[in-house]
Amino acid sequence: MSRVKMNVLPQAILQSPREHPRFIEQTVCPSLDFARIHLIKDKDGIDDYLAKNIKGLSKQEAAANRNSYKKNICIDMLRQGYHESFSELFTLIQKWNALREAGGPGSAIWQQKSLEEQPDKLDQLYHFLTRAEAAQRAGRYEEVYDNQLNLAYCFNDPEDKWLSNYFYEQCFNTAQLIKIDGGKREAQAHANMGLINEKQGHVMKAAEHYEAFYQLTEGSTWKDETGHTYNSLACEHLWRIYTLLADKMLENKEHQQAIKMLIKALKVAKEGGDMKTEGEATYCLSLAYHFAGEQQRALSILNTAVKIFTALCDSAGLGRAYAAIAKILVSQGKAAETIKYLGEFMKAAENAHLSQSLVDARVLLGNVYNERGNYNEAFEYFSQASEAAKTLNSLPLVDETKTYCGIAKAHKLMVAFNSHIEAEDPVSLKYLLAWKENRSDMCTDPLTVGLEVHASLQPQVSATLRVSGGGSHLSLDTALEEWSGRAASSTL
Repeated sequence: MSRVKMNVLPQAILQSPREHPRFIEQTVCPSLDFARIHLIKDKDGIDDYLAKNIKGLSKQEAAANRNSYKKNICIDMLRQGYHESFSELFTLIQKWNALREAGGPGSAIWQQKSLEEQPDKLDQLYHFLTRAEAAQRAGRYEEVYDNQLNLAYCFNDPEDKWLSNYFYEQCFNTAQLIKIDGGKREAQAHANMGLINEKQGHVMKAAEHYEAFYQLTEGSTWKDETGHTYNSLACEHLWRIYTLLADKMLENKEHQQAIKMLIKALKVAKEGGDMKTEGEATYCLSLAYHFAGEQQRALSILNTAVKIFTALCDSAGLGRAYAAIAKILVSQGKAAETIKYLGEFMKAAENAHLSQSLVDARVLLGNVYNERGNYNEAFEYFSQASEAAKTLNSLPLVDETKTYCGIAKAHKLMVAFNSHIEAEDPVSLKYLLAWKENRSDMCTDPLTVGLEVHASLQPQVSATLRVSGGGSHLSLDTALEEWSGRAASSTL
């Protein structure tokens, strides 16, 4: 069984790479004129097709109607002299068949139609492969590249990922031969190859491609179809891959190497101009310093992260940053300073109407009070968090805050429970027995519940309640059941 990957940095930041950017406008070819009689399944449809199309056809035309769609395309490629296109198409069909056989019955690819049974995809392959071959013969490698890139764009469905990856690799090979565009297409190819390698888990190889993409786009004004500059895309990809590499280093306790990597990540994040990315990069760097034991440096950088997330009204980012600050301050024994920070967080969330951040702040405050043993205050903040969570219409969040309330309430109950256990007197015992009957408020006056315990049984009860070596954490049910058994024996 493979080892489960454990992330040190938050999973929300270690996101999967997005889809390939569109560097050119996608061209989709129209359906070709090859006969599709073999696609007609019912007899009436075939008869109708033959009545309209077969009469007066030459032998060659009649044969075309009898052939499979794939065969007609292959024959036309060869007739027009596109031998390389024919060879490439045939190789791709064979590769698909090999992948299907390797998957075997029951696999996802086994349930799919083969490539040769999908005429629309064959149309795209015929159109762009022949155009790329014609451009290659003329030495116009930029046109070869554009046709190959269009083919990569054509196959976006998950089951066609192997096809799109194949054509991205072809684009990369072709881009090395283009000398007239200032490296624009080579930059595109490096970006696409970086994404492929990253998705396949080859992080170091992906980093090499992203660094080449970055270097080729420095100082350029090139933009993709969405208006993003190539250089900002390169910065985003580098930030993400450097962060992934740093996470692996932190997992291996290589703290100083991780810090150096995250400093590089922060540099490219700032250069990319996206404040959200800069905030996340800052936060990750602070965690690395925290793991390395450099707490003051971590706090300083976390304060910077807080400023960035506050400016962005980023609830999730603020919650993570303040939680990290609280954790560090608590580890240093600075509970009062922790409460002050979290109080500021709560006020900032209220002023900015950030409901999620308000929930986070109250939960964090509740946790601090809970760990200090101030269970009444903890319960109060958890209750406030639960009420705030209800306004967000998030059932999982409501359930989570209710759990916190339950924990605090249980701790409050344990204080009263332990005090009665340690008292070892008849009145305390009556309190415990009354609570066991109704499981409500342990502070209920035992004289109102109609339970009487004979004072002569007090020594047996005290002995039972001390069995855990002080009794401070003895289960109430266990103590009372054991005491009841002994009382019954003594009566007999």
